[in-house]
Amino acid sequence: MSSLKFGTSGLRGLVTDLVGSPCCAYAGAFFRSVPAGNGRREVVIGRDLRASSPGLAATVAHAAAAAGFSAVDCGALPTPALALEAMRRGAYAVMVTGSHIPEDRNGLKFYRPDGEITKADEAAILAALGDIEASDATTSPVPPAPEPDAIARYRQRYRAAFAPRILEGLRIAVYQQSSVARDLLTDLLAGFGASATPIGRSDTFVPIDTEAHRPEDVAFIRGVMASGDYDALVTTDGDADRPLMADGTGRIVRGDVLGLITARYLGADTAVVPVTACSALERSGGFKQVIRTKVGSPFVIAGMEQARRAGARAVIGFEANGGFLLGSDVRVGENILGILPTRDAMLPILASLAAARAAGLSLADLVASLDAGEMASDRLPNTPAERSGAFLARLGEAGFRDDFLRPIGSPQAVDQQDGIRIDLDGGRTIHFRASGNAPELRCYAEARSARDAEDLVRWGLKAAAAAMADS
Repeated sequence: MSSLKFGTSGLRGLVTDLVGSPCCAYAGAFFRSVPAGNGRREVVIGRDLRASSPGLAATVAHAAAAAGFSAVDCGALPTPALALEAMRRGAYAVMVTGSHIPEDRNGLKFYRPDGEITKADEAAILAALGDIEASDATTSPVPPAPEPDAIARYRQRYRAAFAPRILEGLRIAVYQQSSVARDLLTDLLAGFGASATPIGRSDTFVPIDTEAHRPEDVAFIRGVMASGDYDALVTTDGDADRPLMADGTGRIVRGDVLGLITARYLGADTAVVPVTACSALERSGGFKQVIRTKVGSPFVIAGMEQARRAGARAVIGFEANGGFLLGSDVRVGENILGILPTRDAMLPILASLAAARAAGLSLADLVASLDAGEMASDRLPNTPAERSGAFLARLGEAGFRDDFLRPIGSPQAVDQQDGIRIDLDGGRTIHFRASGNAPELRCYAEARSARDAEDLVRWGLKAAAAAMADS
């Protein structure tokens, strides 16, 4: 059985299941599924720095030529930079990336001229998917036209929006690892006046997950920041659509907190976030409205479109993993930053650092001033969908739920929009959901202290494993 499936953002699976005919088949299905005459018959193609990505990008170019599309090779660049180039050209786009998952896996992200594909588009691709075995990925493709300036235009997007020297005096460690934005990020920060020091560059792929942090990444970041030489550390996941930031103490700042800081800095009136984002948004975010969705950028994008149609002025979206989506044009000082409705790591990094400097606070003190509570998350790997699905179905039943939660408290409210999110007494929450990208059960918790949140997650995963073993 193939590992390939659509998750919360694009198609993903094992490289061995994707390379060759399957990649050609899915890319071809995308090109066949798009409406005839809607946008130019042109596709821009980008990739991350995985070893398998150049070959897969060449296969996508072949599928494009076979479908009558002219292909443009944008090379290795951030996913939001490719999306921006597609919008500029009125073209389609395919990004070859597995984002944060290990190097033995990879994936494809598909874009229309106006942004990311929707869940309806995913269904159309699957409906157009032909015989994978019959897909011809061996014929030499028409060489795609090179486009070396797409990443430069993405850089200029931020240089034109933010004031010069806005990060003057900040000392930033740029953990480069294998992020496709590693040089761009260093260059941008230095251009805004920060002292940007590149560290930890890697020739092999490093699977940075900006939400479920690996112990080795946490230890590395704490070790770097223990020197006292830096005010913050910044990095991104593999395709640079999710940020990771640590304050001067080496503590990683939650992605939804970065989103909250960025949204406030941009003066947003409407925030669209998944159910995994912190409840501080409603309590102290200062927004006219907060719209909550299922986990995944397509759902956040749909919520932003709904808000715009309803008349919202400055619409943003963000996720617990830190990916920030700009759902409308916004003002940054005297300048306008144009809409970019896809996950982006660069904007929350720049805006969070600029907000801290403007307030005269360290990043740690700025975060503390938000009173956003504490959250924790972890996962049970190697948990097949049928096991996690059966557990979540039982947890949706009031009788089982009350018995299951009795050791930690009393449920006050339940949200079943994506998994089971339960408000507990004492202002705490616990949330179970199956990952959309991998065979694992995820658990999220929110509490007043980090220790209480971590204890809830540990209990939740242990109790869930026991319940699944008994069923």
